[in-house]
Amino acid sequence: MGNWAVIAQYFTGESYRTEFICRGRETKDQALEELRAVLHTYVPSKNIIEKRRRVYRFADQESYLVVIKGRLTEWECTLRIVELLSDSADPAVAERAQREEDAAEVADGPQDRIPPGY
Repeated sequence: MGNWAVIAQYFTGESYRTEFICRGRETKDQALEELRAVLHTYVPSKNIIEKRRRVYRFADQESYLVVIKGRLTEWECTLRIVELLSDSADPAVAERAQREEDAAEVADGPQDRIPPGY
């Protein structure tokens, strides 16, 4: 099972919601592909009659703002990818993420570090 997912985040009524659109993608590129595939079709879990849709891309190139103009209201959500770093039910997830992080640090070369507690 992969560690990458696509999520939608939005306000509804008085609460802020995070909705998983898809989970378990093996690579970041697969998650980005899935994200781009749902940009023009994703609708919130509540009913809305879409009259117009605007899609904005954030500077990070991995997050989008979707604005849907309905019959009576305008609805906004952020679509983005996320990586699962830890799962208390599956300690292997955290170990795998730590190995990937350690490999990235080695590839980046030596770096000065501030000792813990300094």
